Amino acid sequence: MTRIEFIITAAVILFVAFCMGWFANWLVHRFTRVAQSDVDQLERMSQELHEAEETRDQAITYLQQREAELTNQLTQTEAELSAAMEGLREARHEAEELRAYVERTNQG
Repeated sequence: MTRIEFIITAAVILFVAFCMGWFANWLVHRFTRVAQSDVDQLERMSQELHEAEETRDQAITYLQQREAELTNQLTQTEAELSAAMEGLREARHEAEELRAYVERTNQG
């Protein structure tokens, strides 16, 4: 094999190797490429997730405010109940004292 034949053979082998590498690279990118529809779908899902998180945050805020309002109402109602019970207790005690006074006055 002469020097020229060797150079030509090496050039052909290198060219074929280059072409095979380029083709393999093209195949890999062809099969791993993400389609635009997939990207659009992911974008839409991302937007929906963001909206759902905002809705969840708003619902949590509303529930916390509502819970605070109901707790406040419950506290006020318990205070009113306590005051009413105390008033009723005093009224019963006063009525008992008046009955005792009336009985003593009627007896004596």
